[in-house]
Amino acid sequence: MPFGRRRRRSAGCRYAAFAETLSANVIAGGRWCFVSARFEELDWSETPMGVISLRRRIEPSLNIDVYEVKLGDEFLMSSLFTAAEVALARLGLAGAVDGELDVVVGGLGLGYTAQTAIEDPRIRSLVVVEALWEVIGWHQRELLPDTAGLASDPRVRLQQGDFFAMAESVAGFDPETPGRRFHAVLLDIDHTPRHVLHPSHSAFYTPAGLRKLVGHLHPGGVFALWSDDPPDAAFEGVLAEVFGQSEASIIRFPNPVTGGYSTNTVYVAR
Repeated sequence: MPFGRRRRRSAGCRYAAFAETLSANVIAGGRWCFVSARFEELDWSETPMGVISLRRRIEPSLNIDVYEVKLGDEFLMSSLFTAAEVALARLGLAGAVDGELDVVVGGLGLGYTAQTAIEDPRIRSLVVVEALWEVIGWHQRELLPDTAGLASDPRVRLQQGDFFAMAESVAGFDPETPGRRFHAVLLDIDHTPRHVLHPSHSAFYTPAGLRKLVGHLHPGGVFALWSDDPPDAAFEGVLAEVFGQSEASIIRFPNPVTGGYSTNTVYVAR
């Protein structure tokens, strides 16, 4: 399930819950909708992984619109926290070779990593692999103002699929060109290499799994990964075993909900 922010979002949930209690619940089209000046459910769908919803609310501390994604009862990501998604693209592409770039983003979510990537003038093509058609549909319908236009960019293809199955396969990430290689793969799906969204993902973070990923990269290609935890020495060892160079960067950003700061990690290996 390609989503970005997980556990750090829990501090903000009390505001969304508060907004819901202020909302009037009405039945529309056979499902519950929430109608409020402070809160709006933009989309709601049943998926094999559960009910997924895209919601807009006003953040009281900043008086701005915030866009959030829920899967069942779990908050997955929020537009309040995008620094690490942006850093994933910038740090990953900073390590890429000079010249035109063909790039894969694993996990679409709210679109901040993909949007940042296409701002790099070297990008020739960007394949964004997303497991759920529903999430792709949000971008095709331009429900998210910050990343509106992403789906219509001629360099971008939003590809429905299982990133991890594609990484393991010989065909790779582009069904239209099996075996195609890329200059960079930017991944933001699981919470961390240890805390995965599905048990089947765990094999990817092993030396054998990452060697299969290397087979989809050009020589000198880059793999960059977002993680919700501090740098993991064991995983850094795995990267060092597979790639010639690797580095873990701590991304520190303000948290308007707590009034303090939060951190994520971006790994870059080449």
